Amino acid sequence: MVKYVQVRLDTSFAALSDATRRGVLEQLRRSDASITDLARKFHITLAGMMKHVGVLEQAGLVTTEKVGRVRNCKLGTHRLKEETAWLERHRQLWDARFDELDHVVEELNRKERIDGRKNRR
Repeated sequence: MVKYVQVRLDTSFAALSDATRRGVLEQLRRSDASITDLARKFHITLAGMMKHVGVLEQAGLVTTEKVGRVRNCKLGTHRLKEETAWLERHRQLWDARFDELDHVVEELNRKERIDGRKNRR
């Protein structure tokens, strides 16, 4: 299970590392679109968009369906749940570390104020 999740996260984050692919996801969040429409909107070739959609499809972030000669794209059922959970775990870890750092800084500031008062006497 852990190895599966790691592979899945690697694939998802690799797919999300490209600005065009993130843009495609934003576009598909608003409405389904054909690969041709996406290529036109992003001003890239049809072959280039097919590669981007293929990467997103492999990551489970997009699904495609061929209707006649047109390949339509929509958001996948995956919906970034595992990625969000992974990010949330790390966000909580960093929040806890920053809270500890805040306490250390507050303590140092308190000691500095006390030492400053002692030196003035």
